[in-house]
Amino acid sequence: MGILGWIDTEEYSFDCMLRMERFQIRLMLENPDPETGNAMAVALKANPKVMRLFERKCPEKAGKLKELLAQAPENPSPEQIRTAENRVLGAFEDFVIYTTPEAMAEKCDFIYGWNRERLFELCELDGKTVLDVGSGTGRLAFTAAERAAFVVASEPVDALREFIRDEIARREIRNMRVCDGLCDSLPFPDNTFDVVMSGHVVGDRFREEVDELARITKPGGWLLDVPGDQHHRTGRNEQLLADGWEELAYPGTFGETTYRYRKQVRK
Repeated sequence: MGILGWIDTEEYSFDCMLRMERFQIRLMLENPDPETGNAMAVALKANPKVMRLFERKCPEKAGKLKELLAQAPENPSPEQIRTAENRVLGAFEDFVIYTTPEAMAEKCDFIYGWNRERLFELCELDGKTVLDVGSGTGRLAFTAAERAAFVVASEPVDALREFIRDEIARREIRNMRVCDGLCDSLPFPDNTFDVVMSGHVVGDRFREEVDELARITKPGGWLLDVPGDQHHRTGRNEQLLADGWEELAYPGTFGETTYRYRKQVRK
């Protein structure tokens, strides 16, 4: 199982790594712990297709990939290779489960344990233009579309974008569209949206990300951070609190406190 319990690694082939995006490859190779780094060395050497894709898609990490290959042992057994693959798949289970978005509603606690009223409590959405950043399978975006005038779901993972598009068509939703975009580089002019929201997204490059969210929000509009309920304890977001966001906590579905945040944009 993965760390969060979202996947059974035995149900995934290492070929799912062929669906990784550049930013995911970069993050995986950034600073893996020693055990994961060793496992990645074994798994990549045993899967040259994945290795070549990583090299081609993320050339800035060519040095790290070369370093990993150099440390890989010679002639590991099939059992050792699969153990290494399982270690890597479990370490990056969030990226792995994104390759099977149809499974996320059943497997991910932050989706199946979340009540959509928790979004509606944060600000008025009726008649508003809304952006959901790092939309995933659209937990927040589809909820907002029930009330908002128009919703854009921004998602950098292709498999998730296609899933959302298919859901929009299946549900015959007319006020929602999908686009590519990272949290710190969004394809919109200044002051575009009334509400910009995300959940489980902001934090890797906090200042750049929050500044970008504020840039595309209209004066007087709202920034929302709306995580889903989870089995494990998450704690308060000290970065958002230090940046002047209001905290609104509630007892979560699984007994742990869920912390939401909002901030009105002043320009």
